[in-house]
Amino acid sequence: MNNYLAVDIGASSGRLVSATLQGDQLHLQELHRFNNSFTEKNGHDYWNIDELLNEIIQGLQKAKQTGIHSCTLGIDTWAVDYVLLDQKGNRIHEVYAYRDARTLHAPDRLHQLISREAVYEKTGIQELNFNTLYQLFVHDREQLAQADKILMVPDYLYYRLTGIMINEMTNASTMQLLNVNTREFDEDLLSLLQLRRNQFSELAEPGRVLGSLLPELVQKYDLPDCQIILAPTHDTASAVAGVPSQREESWAYISSGTWSLLGMERSEALNTKAAMQANYTNEWGAYGTYRFLKNIMGLWMIQEVRREAGSEHSFAELAELASAETPFVSLVLCNQSSFLNPDSMTLEIQRFCEETGQPSPRTPGSLARCIFDSLALSYRDALHELQRLTDETITRLHIVGGGANNELLCQLTADLLGIEVQAGPSESTAIGNIVVQLISSGALEDLKAAGRTIARSFPTRLYEPKSVEGLQELLDRWERLKIQATPSIQISQ
Repeated sequence: MNNYLAVDIGASSGRLVSATLQGDQLHLQELHRFNNSFTEKNGHDYWNIDELLNEIIQGLQKAKQTGIHSCTLGIDTWAVDYVLLDQKGNRIHEVYAYRDARTLHAPDRLHQLISREAVYEKTGIQELNFNTLYQLFVHDREQLAQADKILMVPDYLYYRLTGIMINEMTNASTMQLLNVNTREFDEDLLSLLQLRRNQFSELAEPGRVLGSLLPELVQKYDLPDCQIILAPTHDTASAVAGVPSQREESWAYISSGTWSLLGMERSEALNTKAAMQANYTNEWGAYGTYRFLKNIMGLWMIQEVRREAGSEHSFAELAELASAETPFVSLVLCNQSSFLNPDSMTLEIQRFCEETGQPSPRTPGSLARCIFDSLALSYRDALHELQRLTDETITRLHIVGGGANNELLCQLTADLLGIEVQAGPSESTAIGNIVVQLISSGALEDLKAAGRTIARSFPTRLYEPKSVEGLQELLDRWERLKIQATPSIQISQ
């Protein structure tokens, strides 16, 4: 029986999952889970990248202890953050976390040198103040000049495990440095940053076999014999590969986790002026696809509210408390920059409501209800934009990731969007990571076959849209709120 391992690391946690394909059924088992968070040091936020590598090794040790002596292995993480290496392959600097405030005004500064329209036409990537383009723009020039190689976070983890340096395409595309027409690094943008092409590695496609674990790691830590395969290293790219769709219907997705990524899979980029104005992005996906999507703040808001309350309630309990509240009493614009990394998410939500003349949510249930109602309305806006931009009618929305377990949010989404919502699987990112390994290994033919296997292997729940009382009045109020809050800065996510 072949074993496939997925290392899936998000902004708040990571895990190592094993999978086997038994007949036409894919079976998953979580072997190792760990926390992940950035820490503040000298006024900046950094990831503990060495600890992440240690956790991967611990997970591989557990895999061997369970009897897995040979396997394939793929890694996915979040996007945009990078590692600078010197000529010996050593880190030059700590790894900045994308929520660090250093890039807050970076887009305005950079676009004094090149227009927003020119950058979007080149890259098709939406403007987010924490994109790698802006992070590198404000990074210390001397350190950048010293860098022999610039790797994204998962590229670096692959390098530490194999000794091989690559820039995997799905994550590299989020840098806002790749030209959508040439499918290479854009020389104009590199010149603007005073960088050279040879400071980056070869662009590599998901599914490529990198080789084996470094022998010294295997011997030192008693690890399994692993064949390392490039997964779609951007976790959203893996999540979309893990959607239970056969790629035949007119479908869209929400990858629902710390961020909510709403979009559709396309065979070509859509980098029009209208797409730019709507803040849609064209991230590269597995097997030549593009993820035409919009980023919405997501479950980060409820994660922070829960953390600030001492994690008194589970996420399921918060959803249950929210269900008991009156709907649509208080609403917030999830994509306001003030919600990106506030000192207190709870206070920031309350401040927004007070300043816009709404009741201020004070209880865990009312805060959760405010967040879920606002997210569902944000999804409605994004889906309408998506249909308008692509001139397609979406007949089904797949919600995958952790948010697929939130029955209240899934039903709200179906009701407000007026379409069927198929929720699940919640483990879509690890599943997508693994199905690319299966395709690379010849066990599955392509993404269509993977979609059929995923649908057979994991339960999903179908939510039919229900009528919303006073819907037009609610939508009118939502539009007024957006106009009222226009002077505030909103992230393009």
